[in-house]
Amino acid sequence: MKIINTEFEGLKVIELEPYKDERGSFARAYCTEEFKDAGIYCNFVQDNISHNHKKNTIRGMHWQEEPYGEDKLIRCISGSVYDVVVDMRQNSETYLKWYGIELTEENQKALLVPKGFAHGYQTLADNSTVYYKVSQSYYPESAIGIRYDDKKINIYWKGLETEIIMSEQDKKWELL
Repeated sequence: MKIINTEFEGLKVIELEPYKDERGSFARAYCTEEFKDAGIYCNFVQDNISHNHKKNTIRGMHWQEEPYGEDKLIRCISGSVYDVVVDMRQNSETYLKWYGIELTEENQKALLVPKGFAHGYQTLADNSTVYYKVSQSYYPESAIGIRYDDKKINIYWKGLETEIIMSEQDKKWELL
């Protein structure tokens, strides 16, 4: 696997390096030792799967406050999503800046999201499934979020030409 730095401290793009033969392909999607060799120390405790029926579904933007902050390793295993994070770490040089990347079944990229980032995604295809590892269990009292359309952050979402599908909770997050 190839671990690629971004301009955001701790935020990494993970690219698979599959072995291919007449049977198909094989790739290591996660390896603790390779992460440690790259200076990444995550103790993942839970894996989650989110299936989305329709294109233009938006989930997010959320994170957990300390002491329950969580690292996430996000991968799209079917369909495609536009995955977006916002740096919510007040002492960071990239505070309130956002980063977006297409994660697809075809490109098999993953995004390693460190603690302190709001996370969300927009489905770009019907029947898109996102698989993610997290380093912390879910604590509702620590869950927090921001609006996907907050003008202070000004995330560019891809082709929201039709009505979006969102949870009522995600619609209610406060503006900054």
